[in-house]
Amino acid sequence: MKLTIIGSAGTFPGPASGCSSYLLEQDGFRLLLDVGNGSTGALQEACGLLGPDAVVVSHLHGDHYLDLITYTYARRYHPDGTPPLLPVYGPSQIQQAMIGAYGKGIDSLLSEVYDFHAIDRNQTVPIGPFEVDLRRVNHPVETYAMRISADGRALTYSADTGVCDTLVELARDVDLFLCEASYLDGDPNPPNIHLTGREAAEHATKAAAQRLLLTHLVPWGDEARTVAEAKSAYDGEIAVARSLDVHEV
Repeated sequence: MKLTIIGSAGTFPGPASGCSSYLLEQDGFRLLLDVGNGSTGALQEACGLLGPDAVVVSHLHGDHYLDLITYTYARRYHPDGTPPLLPVYGPSQIQQAMIGAYGKGIDSLLSEVYDFHAIDRNQTVPIGPFEVDLRRVNHPVETYAMRISADGRALTYSADTGVCDTLVELARDVDLFLCEASYLDGDPNPPNIHLTGREAAEHATKAAAQRLLLTHLVPWGDEARTVAEAKSAYDGEIAVARSLDVHEV
């Protein structure tokens, strides 16, 4: 599998990256994990505007799905014509959330662009060549971390979560663990929302993940400190997700 970081900024776009969005490719199939605000600019450089074959949205916070709103127009009114419906897998209220973002009834436009598949429980779904295992994690809204497998390899994406045993299970022996690291140790962090770099690393160590790729760092954070805290709790390879970087899984 090939992973391309489309956007990696947490909460709001940073100067060098839009918000969370990750492109996973296998056998010519392109699966987009999250479509955070500001991400579709880099998407066009990575695979072209109409490149994705399916989308999985982890949860309905704007930094993980809002560019799916404007992307509707890119697909519906593209000068090359309307492409086939794009399968979109996401939390149970994803279609209603998108309708609400428009501020008016927009069902007909959405139905011309997307084929929604609502997720309302832990489940495993086949998407193209991938098997996607989705499980609820520790975040204030309905949120799914995911383990994506193909051809004997696997990537786990944490989505947004606080400390969570389910995430350890989902990342067990994974080849690449793409994990959020929004907070810094010692700050007055509210519980059950996000992880620090050290906590992300502790999850990776417990899971025996082969590599750790830190993402969702907030633009006003301290990357060097985040990485140092992670290295204190994990002995494997650690990197930071950057827009348009490519990682082999």
